[in-house]
Amino acid sequence: MAERVYPADSPPVSGQFSDNFSSGEFPRKPATYVIQVPKDQIYHVPPPENAHRFQHLSQKKVHRSRCRCCFCSVLAAIFILIVLAGISLAVIYLFFRPEAPKYSVEGFSVSGINLLSPSPISPIFNVTVMSRNGNGKIGIYYEKGSTVDVFYEDVDLCNGALPVFYQPAKNVTVVKTVLTGSKIQLTSGIRKEMRNDLSRKSFPFKLKIRAPVKIKIGSVKTWTITVNVNCDVTVDKLAAPSRIVSGKCSHGVDLW
Repeated sequence: MAERVYPADSPPVSGQFSDNFSSGEFPRKPATYVIQVPKDQIYHVPPPENAHRFQHLSQKKVHRSRCRCCFCSVLAAIFILIVLAGISLAVIYLFFRPEAPKYSVEGFSVSGINLLSPSPISPIFNVTVMSRNGNGKIGIYYEKGSTVDVFYEDVDLCNGALPVFYQPAKNVTVVKTVLTGSKIQLTSGIRKEMRNDLSRKSFPFKLKIRAPVKIKIGSVKTWTITVNVNCDVTVDKLAAPSRIVSGKCSHGVDLW
């Protein structure tokens, strides 16, 4: 009987496989099946060691999206309020046509300044200010807390306040106030400048007024607004009665 010889790299075969080989039949390979799944139904599941991190990142994205939505909502609300406020102000301006009051210095007398003595001075200023409210439908309340100062060069010589009063629409109001200073020591340079002004009969002073006011529009009062008035006033002498040589005022408004 002849002996079967197998290649060196072939596995040993026995039993049924030997019979199959002898009969010329080979073992069948297992069948292969191809399953096609739609792309939108393919889900990627993270491995167990990354499941916790995946969950954390998913929650973080949801939290960020909520914060982003809240932030956008707040910005939209602010923008709408600004637009509405602008429209309201435009309507008020077109209807009432507001204009700032005009100010001028009508009287300015000085006493209590002795240039011949080196002693401190205690000056007294009697100031008369005229306010013209040209608005047809707007009144002005002048509140407490106003300040009035008179300067020569950079020296604050005296201070005081305006009275509290109401100025109706289309009105001219004249306000008188007395300003005083106490024991102000003038430098030799300031005294020399004043003596030169005395020879020229021209003493330049700066009048500064800071007044809190409330505007009345119809039956509505606004919040407190600060009016700043700066006047350059030149008088002919440092004794009463003095004459105003020149005067010019400017004003500004602090809305808040």
